[in-house]
Amino acid sequence: MGGGFQFLDILFFGAIAVFLVFRLRSVLGKRIGHEQKDARRYADYRLNPDKAANDSKRDDDKVVALPDRSTPERTANGDRNAPAGEPETIEATPAGPLDAGLAQIRAADPDFSKESFLGGAKAAFEMIVQAYAAGDVGALRPLLSNEVFDRFKGAIDQRKKAGETLATTLVGIKSAEILEAGLQDRIATVTVKFVSEQVNVTTNAAGKVVDGDGSQVTTVTDIWSFARNTRARDPNWSLVATRSPN
Repeated sequence: MGGGFQFLDILFFGAIAVFLVFRLRSVLGKRIGHEQKDARRYADYRLNPDKAANDSKRDDDKVVALPDRSTPERTANGDRNAPAGEPETIEATPAGPLDAGLAQIRAADPDFSKESFLGGAKAAFEMIVQAYAAGDVGALRPLLSNEVFDRFKGAIDQRKKAGETLATTLVGIKSAEILEAGLQDRIATVTVKFVSEQVNVTTNAAGKVVDGDGSQVTTVTDIWSFARNTRARDPNWSLVATRSPN
């Protein structure tokens, strides 16, 4: 009887041992399978990096990317909301008639700028004042419109006929300010107020002073209007009108 029980115990424990061997084999077989796959991928990377990268990309394709919260979202009407903390850009509208007129000129002539124009206007003012005093109609011709040229030439001719001479010293331009600007069809017009300091003396044929004072600096205010065809190749502006402040 004792020997029979021992034989049964051996069979029982043997069955348990066989069961445990199969369980361990199944578990270790799965781990070895993953390890072999990783080993093959490592070998592929060493021998063929492009293939390994494609395999990795296929694995990454299974990952769903979350939307980028930094991208502005569209509202119901299709507009984009600016990201938090960033102010929305709003285009400035012209503040008044002058700004609107300058904007019209810039739209017709992208090269136009207020600063460059004023610089050229000051240079033109100086040349015209000096050429008029000297009676140089040749220098005045390209700077003036036909109407203004005729008036300036008429005054020069009258001065010469009377035997008078005008001597003008432009001490300096104190200020140049754009008063008006606009675009009519394709003609741009800009009106500038010049405040300058001048010394003007008119003498007769005998050299006697008939107007002005050579020792006195006078502040002179002129309002001049310049015009230009925005479609013309000539970039120069012409003086088309003059008037006094009053």
